[in-house]
Amino acid sequence: MKLISREELKTKLERNDDFKLVMTMGEWAFNMAHIPGSLNMSSREQVQALISPDEEIVVYCSNEACIASQATYHYLVSNGFTNVRRYAGGVSDWQAAGYPIESNL
Repeated sequence: MKLISREELKTKLERNDDFKLVMTMGEWAFNMAHIPGSLNMSSREQVQALISPDEEIVVYCSNEACIASQATYHYLVSNGFTNVRRYAGGVSDWQAAGYPIESNL
């Protein structure tokens, strides 16, 4: 599994790099807290329908133990997506570093 560190993700966001940051948890969790600039796609099928296989994609969920981003990562790679990475720390790690979190509540 290809991973991306918190600092590398932060740098990519600050530079406005062209990539899709995808929170792989449900709408409720997304509305509670997500990394700014994230898309909410809670099903693997949603991700596959809205993102093309050649785009750079970073998937994440709540924390390192969360399996949603792991499952989505493996699903995408096995379905021809070639530039996928996982931010393992997720929202918990991002917030613990003092980085901004958005909420839709």
